[in-house]
Amino acid sequence: MIGRLYTVVIDCPDPGRLAGFYEKLLSLSRQEDSGDYVVLRNAEGAPVVVLQRVADFRAPRWADPACPPQMHLDVMVEDLDVAEEQVLTLGATLLDGSDKPIGYRVYQDPVGHPFCLITPEGA
Repeated sequence: MIGRLYTVVIDCPDPGRLAGFYEKLLSLSRQEDSGDYVVLRNAEGAPVVVLQRVADFRAPRWADPACPPQMHLDVMVEDLDVAEEQVLTLGATLLDGSDKPIGYRVYQDPVGHPFCLITPEGA
């Protein structure tokens, strides 16, 4: 083993605002908030997601090679329809071509990062 995943760092224009989205989406809590970055931790207290302010942030565009997504998160859910309603309420957007009834659907967070809601059938 070379190492272990410590955290995922997400560039964005406003870490404090985007942190609220990921707190609710991933059941995390705010551990640290400096204004330029926010650390979100899991129930065990480990940092999981860090949101980092980037002045010249360019949002990725789904399926556009000129602005590729560079990374995305898969979030396991029990029911796509229920989870979809919740993430849309938080400010996510369903992306084109994601009308799958089971398996997975692709969304973007409020600033454009793609993520998937997946079910055990889609994993």
